[in-house]
Amino acid sequence: MDKRDYYEVLGINKTASADDIKRAYRRLAMKYHPDKNSGDKEAENKFKECAEAYEVLSDGEKRKRYDQFGHQGLSGAGMHDFSRMNVEDIFGMFDLDNLFGGVFGGSHSRRSAHQNRATRGYDLETSVELTLNDIAKGAEKTIEFTRQDNCGECGGSGCAKGTKPSQCPTCKGSGQVSRGGGFFQMLSSCPQCRGTGKVIKTHCKKCRGTGKVPKKRVVKIKIPAGVHEGQGIRVSSEGEPGQHGGPRGDLYCYVRIKPHEFLQRDGNNLVALVPISFTQATLGTTIDVPSLDGTKKLKIPAGTQYGNIFRIKGQGLPDIRTGRSGDQLVQVTIETPAKLNAKQRELLEEFAKAENKTVSPKSTGFMDKLKKYFGNN
Repeated sequence: MDKRDYYEVLGINKTASADDIKRAYRRLAMKYHPDKNSGDKEAENKFKECAEAYEVLSDGEKRKRYDQFGHQGLSGAGMHDFSRMNVEDIFGMFDLDNLFGGVFGGSHSRRSAHQNRATRGYDLETSVELTLNDIAKGAEKTIEFTRQDNCGECGGSGCAKGTKPSQCPTCKGSGQVSRGGGFFQMLSSCPQCRGTGKVIKTHCKKCRGTGKVPKKRVVKIKIPAGVHEGQGIRVSSEGEPGQHGGPRGDLYCYVRIKPHEFLQRDGNNLVALVPISFTQATLGTTIDVPSLDGTKKLKIPAGTQYGNIFRIKGQGLPDIRTGRSGDQLVQVTIETPAKLNAKQRELLEEFAKAENKTVSPKSTGFMDKLKKYFGNN
């Protein structure tokens, strides 16, 4: 079976930074980790696929070769065959304890050494809806969301007041248990204490032993002018609290654009579809067109055709990097009247008679070709 693109596997684009790659891998590896998906073969395969993608994209030389030649460029480049490895082998290849901030176990000795190490909290995601006017000028928005915060009753320990966690009886405080026997043994996180090496005998009543409680949070964020649909605004330290005094994660606020009644975005340009009448298109006129700043005057020259596009310089959206504004593009459609009064019909019939006497060469050529084609069939 053909391998998937490594960037697609991790859900990132080709311009992703090393931190973006690490963050994406950490999120997916946590999702498909065997301890959370016991017996799920598909999850195990996805875990291996993520590990393989991370091995390449986190290595500058391998990533460069992959970007240039694809999977073929990695032949003989020291790649591991993840399809033939079990998940415990993969744990040994990566410093997962460092990568996941202590969420999963590595070797027994490393796990024991780092059980109480401060680790960063989880990042959170939310969204904000913006109008085109918000994007044109930038905006400050108030965001409400709920995050898991340390319990105020127990300080995040999960223990009832006056009590402390005790050593896990299953793993004897190591945070890991071994499976198998003889020469081959595999280590995994202890199912009872989830790798912490400790268990809580008397739970805090407020958080029920989790150490965390949901808390509503309201923050104001500044939206730069020119942002695009799906772009994320990072709000530092507004994520969940870390373990053992570690720093909070971040909040990523992703942009959704509210549809405008008259305008559509095309890059930094704005596009408006404006109907005009047959007589306006034929004789020329000046019309009002919608824009972000109300209506603008636009001159329609005589002889305008259906679908013609007119440009209003500098009336688009600013570029997020340069600040230079795009243009507004006005495409006209020509409306055919559905009902005519007697006077209008009389005038159009007179026009049609006059038109037949002065048929344009292009029209004549088309009619001649049409008669010739059907005359021969």
